[in-house]
Amino acid sequence: TCALPIACVNWLRQLPYVRAWAGKYASHGLVVVGVHTPEFSFEHNQDNVRRAVKDMRIDYPVAIDSDYAVWRAFDNYYWPALYFADAEGNIRHHHFGEGEYQQSEMVIQQLLAEAGAGGAGRDMVSPDVRGIEVAADWDSLRTPETYTGYERTENFASPGGAVPDRPHVYSAPAALRFNHWALSGEWTMGREAATLNAPGGQIDYRFQARDLNLVAGPAAAGTPVRFQVLLDGEPAGPAHGADVDDQGRGTITEPRLYQLIRQPGPVTDRTFQMTFPDRS
Repeated sequence: TCALPIACVNWLRQLPYVRAWAGKYASHGLVVVGVHTPEFSFEHNQDNVRRAVKDMRIDYPVAIDSDYAVWRAFDNYYWPALYFADAEGNIRHHHFGEGEYQQSEMVIQQLLAEAGAGGAGRDMVSPDVRGIEVAADWDSLRTPETYTGYERTENFASPGGAVPDRPHVYSAPAALRFNHWALSGEWTMGREAATLNAPGGQIDYRFQARDLNLVAGPAAAGTPVRFQVLLDGEPAGPAHGADVDDQGRGTITEPRLYQLIRQPGPVTDRTFQMTFPDRS
């Protein structure tokens, strides 16, 4: 059993292993059940969940836990979370967060052996990991995740601070401190996310990480939103992520996680800018 939200990068980086285990050990008795416990409002929408499950090539069943009943029953606090039950239904092991994939697979093999399943072997899976599913570059990562909504954001640097739940014209400071971010243009900062109200808005962020991802969606379903990302004022070039071209241009078409930056070379602190010529 795994607890997942469809836009959580930590779970997305764990997914290749869960998918590989489900494929390798199904004939030996392993049953994988995903539990989708939403973190963001759009993750309550079952159509969004169905689309994400299909796009991510998930073949095992996924239960939708919108009221957090399974989450509370397991006394869980983490995305992702793995729980390993034996043939009698007893939880024998758990793991919170990314990593320890070899240990987790050894637990699967042990529980299958105890249940009398033969032929599973002792080899470890080697998933073909690409795009957003590639493990984080922990050695260069110095920037934590943050949010554009006022409830959970940190280090918001626009002069005057956040103006909750009503339209406001923001500006960026002359210089951003490390791990600080700012808005420019007319935005409404809600509890969970910021919504752009007029064309020309911008997000600035000074960060240090190989990857920069953003959970975003159009304000109106079916209305694509164009954007461009820059690094230190220049087009992203070879540092562009999977959802943009080498000029940093991309389009937000549906609510999900977008990979905007993946730096190929030495990772240092950079200034990221994302501009929106259209209204979001």
